[in-house]
Amino acid sequence: MKENTRLEDDNVRKTVTWLPWILLVLVILGFTVWQKLQHPKAVVASDGVEMPMEKQQTLVEHDQTGAVQSYSSAVKVAAPAVVNIFTTQKVNRSDNALLNDPVFREFFGDRTPEQLNKNENSLGSGVIVRSDGYILTNNHVIAQADHIIVGLKDGRRAEAKVVGTDPDTDLAVIKINLQDLPVVPFKLSGNEVGDVVLAIGNPFGVGQTVTQGIISATGRSDLGINTYEDFIQTDAAINPGNSGGALIDVAGNLVGINTAIFSQSGGSLGIGFAIPAKICQQVFDAILKDGRVIRGWLGISLMPPKQDADWQSSNGNTGVTVAGVLADGPAANAGVHIGDKILKVNQHDITSAAHLINYVALQAPNSTIHLAIDREGKPLDLAVKVGERKLKNTSAQYIPLPKR
Repeated sequence: MKENTRLEDDNVRKTVTWLPWILLVLVILGFTVWQKLQHPKAVVASDGVEMPMEKQQTLVEHDQTGAVQSYSSAVKVAAPAVVNIFTTQKVNRSDNALLNDPVFREFFGDRTPEQLNKNENSLGSGVIVRSDGYILTNNHVIAQADHIIVGLKDGRRAEAKVVGTDPDTDLAVIKINLQDLPVVPFKLSGNEVGDVVLAIGNPFGVGQTVTQGIISATGRSDLGINTYEDFIQTDAAINPGNSGGALIDVAGNLVGINTAIFSQSGGSLGIGFAIPAKICQQVFDAILKDGRVIRGWLGISLMPPKQDADWQSSNGNTGVTVAGVLADGPAANAGVHIGDKILKVNQHDITSAAHLINYVALQAPNSTIHLAIDREGKPLDLAVKVGERKLKNTSAQYIPLPKR
């Protein structure tokens, strides 16, 4: 009996001895699994190629007091993947108002034939997003170009071909026939107002330049720059020539593509806009798959935000008012009327016209969505079969800001 008790005591003692180690191993395994779940997964493009993984480690150098001393490590990682873009296009007499001006022609006479049908260079920037030569830039940088030449940071140059364009977001994908190129990975994990960002591009054609600032705001829309707007606003200096360049974080990830500025003089006033990496990735993937971006469409026009302000303020900043309904369009066929207040789409609150436009654009044509509507105080639920939005302007779309 005593021997059995002694054996039981020994077993209890052994269990107590090993239990902390077992718990420690379980904690370590759990922490490892949690870390893997938190780590962003690699995005696979529509052609089956795995995209570069988002970097997690910040590349910031500190001094002895702990203050930030330099962002040079992040720049060294990202800058080689930011390229200069040189485009050429024919300039004809009929396209040049100055050459057709009688006063100009009377003063110069026939001394300007060399200006007719010459090639005109314009400068912009681009970002290599895949090592096999795929580059993202702004559509307005390469629109109507006869030839596109890409200049790399290491001095190499290559002619690029257009893979596809999306004027509605002012994005374009071009490709050069070079391999093993440096890349900037998309940052898809989100951004916060106040995050430090760096803008890399070729302002005024002076050469690759880096400026530093913060994210001033996210979700900027209703600016009248693009059809689909969800901009990141930054105070990092963006100037003419930065168009199509990279806005990166301190880990060297692509936060967005710099696309526009608010300026009266053409120079930076600390209000610049970038297309978020998430949208860039979606457009890039769609162009690889179909050569264009296929978007959903309802066939309605919406009341401008200023005219809808009273309704939204009295209804918790939700809902938009239908200003027009296209005959035989998807919304008209579903019974949507002028004056209807669209409160929700598929149970998602609609907070602005841009919100509704962007949401519908992401829906596949021929899919069905449900609109929660207020019609003269009466609630309605309408099922709408989404149509496909057709490009009204298949030629180049120039964005007025920035002027290059």
